[in-house]
Formats: sequence, C-alpha cells, structure tokens
Amino acid sequence: MDSEENKENNDEHFVNDDTIKPPSNHLNGVVNDEVSYTQYESELQMKDIMRLIQSELSEPYSIYTYRYFIYNWPKLCFLASFKNEYVGAIVCKLDMHINSKRGYIAMLAVKKEYRKLKIGTTLVQKAIEEMLADNADEVVLETEVQNIPALRLYENLGFVRDKRLFRYYLNGVDALRLKLWFR
Repeated sequence: MDSEENKENNDEHFVNDDTIKPPSNHLNGVVNDEVSYTQYESELQMKDIMRLIQSELSEPYSIYTYRYFIYNWPKLCFLASFKNEYVGAIVCKLDMHINSKRGYIAMLAVKKEYRKLKIGTTLVQKAIEEMLADNADEVVLETEVQNIPALRLYENLGFVRDKRLFRYYLNGVDALRLKLWFR
C-alpha cells in the first residue's frame, strides 16, 4: 500500500472530535447522571458543607447558623457529590409564619466548575419536594439583585420577585425576596 492509501484506511477508524457534541448536561467531564444527591446524615458532613458554602457565597455564616438550620431541619439539607467530593449543598428550614407553613432557603451553593449542570436546580427541587411532603404553603428566599444566574434558576422554578430589600447584605448590596406559593 502506498502512504496515501494507508492514510485513507486509517482515517476510517478515527472520528474527528470536533464533530462529536457532548450532551447539554455535560461539562468538564461531568455528566449530571454521575452526580449523586443525598440528605444530610451526620455531623461529619458539617465541615464540608461549611467549606463549600463559604467558598461560593459572599455572605459569611458562623457555625451556629449552620447548626441552627441543619440540626433543626436535617431533612431539608441536601448535598450533591461527584466522585466522593461535595460539589453542591442546600440548607433550608420549614416553620410557621403568621398563619402559614413557610419554607425558607437559607443557603444554596454549587462549586463554580460544576455550574450549568442543573445541580442547583435539582437541589432546590429536592428541598421543595421535602417541604411539600411536610405541607408547606410557600417557600421564600433572598438573593443579591445582581445575581442573575440565581434569579434565573429560581424564576424558572416558579419563584416570583416579592420585595426589594435595600442594603440587605453585609457588603451593602440589595437583595430580592422571592416567593413560591403552593396554596
């Protein structure tokens, strides 16, 4: 065989990588199906939850804040992991507010390199499902007015902008309160 014919035969066995498009839930070698979701199980997870949230959110929280939410409502804390590493977490509560049972999303964080994989959406959905199972009437949260990805995530799940909270965060940034009503 001459070299040109050999080249043609070899080309048949190779696929040009540019023609293969990864699925929309694929990013940095992560497929969303490979991300696992679990409810909070033990104090052993607390440091990992704190480290993840502190690295991704602008607002600092003390260990007492984490313990308040997680110890009182452990079934409303979910973790996302990929290859034995926590890549996302949500921390919530559910209690009475005036005459309704109100869920509250206190913290949601997903590591930057794992965003756009619907991990945040899945964590919020799991928390909402748990709140609904416990007869929640509504869910509320606050997020920075300039956090467009968070606003998009929550609004895509049906949350509505309820109120602007001026200079709400320690850094002086305004917040938007978002609500999702069930009843």
